[in-house]
Amino acid sequence: MLSTTKGIVIHHFKYSEKSVIAKIYTQNYGLQSYIINGVRNKKSKNKAAYLQPLSLVEIDANQKENKGLHRVKNIDLEIPFTTIPFDIKKSTIAFFIAEILYKSIKEEEANSHLYNFLNHAIQALDLVNVGAENFHILFLAHLSKHLGFYPQIDFDIETIPKYFDFQEGCFVNLLPYHKAFIEPPHSLLLFQLFSTSYDKIEHLNINKKERKTLLRALLNYYSLHLSNFDNLKTLEILEEVLN
Repeated sequence: MLSTTKGIVIHHFKYSEKSVIAKIYTQNYGLQSYIINGVRNKKSKNKAAYLQPLSLVEIDANQKENKGLHRVKNIDLEIPFTTIPFDIKKSTIAFFIAEILYKSIKEEEANSHLYNFLNHAIQALDLVNVGAENFHILFLAHLSKHLGFYPQIDFDIETIPKYFDFQEGCFVNLLPYHKAFIEPPHSLLLFQLFSTSYDKIEHLNINKKERKTLLRALLNYYSLHLSNFDNLKTLEILEEVLN
């Protein structure tokens, strides 16, 4: 059945001399795998540039009911980026976020809340001017809400507990009995991440050392709550570019 859907490009790899298989998180079907022919052909309408990490696309595809691989008839950009492809900092963050999504999203069914969250976040990355270097850690904090382990926050910055317990996924006053936690002042910065929207990112006062500590903390948090979440290939490049 020929179907049209919007999607977010997560990953792709070479399938044949002129074709690729792309993992695309779609609005209508969740995460799907598509064969896209002729991408490596200069005369093809299916431009390889459309398959850059986090590209917002619209595809026409023969969608099989039994899932598996689907064949794309046409692919176009839904919203062209204005800064991500031309800003080394933002493009590196885009590669990193795409790998995070590749390792964390498995569902092959529509999830409008997750799709809308990702679509909005990607557009925010493209538009942000001040504070882009903190975007990836802010994204990780908010993505956890859609993956099922966002911490309960029922206090304000004046009464925040001292420690963030990664294992339990909450802020606590008593020192945890295990080592999977972060202590002040980084727990306060982590609280600020969970409490800050993308349009307020410029207000995050985080230096290079703190950003690296928070990133490692959030990745540890993810690894405790997601299976096979390790060996990120883009992490070293990201930290080199940002630091």
